[in-house]
Amino acid sequence: MSFSPVVIHHNPDCGTSRNVLRIIESAGYTPIIIDYLREGWTRPQLLALFAAAGVTVRQALRDTKSPAAELGLLDPAVGDDQLLAAMIQHPILVNRPFVATPRGVKLCRPDSAAVLDLLERWPNGPFYKEDGALLIDANGQRM
Repeated sequence: MSFSPVVIHHNPDCGTSRNVLRIIESAGYTPIIIDYLREGWTRPQLLALFAAAGVTVRQALRDTKSPAAELGLLDPAVGDDQLLAAMIQHPILVNRPFVATPRGVKLCRPDSAAVLDLLERWPNGPFYKEDGALLIDANGQRM
């Protein structure tokens, strides 16, 4: 059976990102996995991704477990141009994971279940997240 393409901008060190990838793969997809920490970002790429997901540059800023505070990026006076330049220089500053399918683009954080809105098919239930929380029950219903 063939499914539409799925692209995930993935951070393998992030539990939410790992959960989202596992959901995608368990649903039968073979996603295109972009390890953005290794590959980095371009300004046009970030602008297009954020616009498609309906998030602002500031909303896409990863403010914990990143150098955002030490770089002074948490100050609301810091503009989008400065944030984008920092994200390009320090890819870890971009929140994760972003997922793109023909159904749209989403930042699937903080709840990895957000990826279900983008998939034509879900994993069989019951399906549990990495932390043991039930995501899809035995009847295929989202929890």
